[in-house]
Amino acid sequence: MAELRDRPYCQFNFTVAVGSAPTDGAIAGFQEVSGLGIEVTIAEYRAGNWKTNSPIKITGTYKVPDITLKRGLIGSLDLYTWLDAIRTGAQPIASQYKTVTINLLAEDHVTVVQTWKLTNARPIKYTGPSLMGKGTDLAIEELVLSSELIEIS
Repeated sequence: MAELRDRPYCQFNFTVAVGSAPTDGAIAGFQEVSGLGIEVTIAEYRAGNWKTNSPIKITGTYKVPDITLKRGLIGSLDLYTWLDAIRTGAQPIASQYKTVTINLLAEDHVTVVQTWKLTNARPIKYTGPSLMGKGTDLAIEELVLSSELIEIS
């Protein structure tokens, strides 16, 4: 873990590991990761006989928003294969849930300064690239993941 410092880290040095085994994960680096976070729900409650007219707020459950991964199209079908296994109900389905680890790196491209670990992640949406005959942009594919837990360290 990195030391506390006055200047924030840059956002453009990161790694994404899908699964725990080298053959279990996605091939190639990702261009963008978005949606990292945690949301805690709050329930408001007020009993009818309270002297004040305002409710109290009670902490409820939490949820992890969907995480979006984007990468340049490189001809690999690994992300689609993972989504297809979930879509077709490949058994056992639990084996298709993966741990996804996202590491933010320091300027030296080696030191991990913060880690987001997604538990029981599974793909819920795949979007292929926009194709245009006169376009000059790269072909980018997108995968949206749903996760049960996010741990930040």
